[in-house]
Amino acid sequence: MSNGKGMPLSNKIYMALGFFFLYAPIVSLVIYSFNESRLVTVWGGFSLKWYQALFNDSALLASASLSFKIAFLSATLAVVLGTIAGLVLARFGRFRGLSLFAGMTTAPMVMPEVIVGLSMLLLFVALQSALGCGEESAGLLARIGCWAFGERGMVTIWIGHTTLCMAYVSVLVQSRLKEIDQSLEDAAMDLGCPPFKMFFVITVPVISQALVAGWMLSFTLSLDDYVLTAFLSGPGSTTMPQWIFSSIRLGLTPEINALATIVIAMVTVFVVVSNRLMLSAQAKRDKAMQMAVAGKAG
Repeated sequence: MSNGKGMPLSNKIYMALGFFFLYAPIVSLVIYSFNESRLVTVWGGFSLKWYQALFNDSALLASASLSFKIAFLSATLAVVLGTIAGLVLARFGRFRGLSLFAGMTTAPMVMPEVIVGLSMLLLFVALQSALGCGEESAGLLARIGCWAFGERGMVTIWIGHTTLCMAYVSVLVQSRLKEIDQSLEDAAMDLGCPPFKMFFVITVPVISQALVAGWMLSFTLSLDDYVLTAFLSGPGSTTMPQWIFSSIRLGLTPEINALATIVIAMVTVFVVVSNRLMLSAQAKRDKAMQMAVAGKAG
């Protein structure tokens, strides 16, 4: 059935049902964050008391702060390492060990997080033993290593999340690099542009959308991760997902809804601003390309 113009009515209905299925729980969560009642499923009137309770809960704020710090650091380092890996896979052609390198780069993305978390836990335990953590005779480098890996905490979680997230970034960067016209890079090299400068002046602006998308995806994966964090965290390093899961055993309160609402608002603003900046930058690049082509033709 069609309404005679544009998309058929049946497709619009299916699309509306799909959006309702995806976003109705989020809308419900936001609404009940303003609930007066302690019960998250019973509306007791409008109130902001759960937001006040949220900002007075030092344990929850500390866990949220730790999660955001780790997510920011993990996303940033994952973009750097993932870009390097994607560049090697897309630009360096075939070399000995290419299949092994490609497989190892994307392995964390396809392996169960339980396996990844357990293997990294065993690695850190082995490093702690090899460095002689706790011994008085340990050297400076050993003490630095013990500080980082001796007790599981922010550093070990950061390493684990970066390992997971860089796999996604490398796939995004590699696919983007394969789509762009390499003649732009070749022309810059022919004009005497050094490879390092060419990468930052030509390649990075072209793949900027993939980099931003990879950073946002990595930030979300790190902020949301629970399984990997459970293996790599220790006393005093409770992240927001761990705090929420532990609170579920005692019963949910609208305080968690308030925290989720704030996170949703922050992510929404960030996505909208990033999308507008990317569209503006893309429009400027397209205009510059058109002017360059018109000047060449003239």
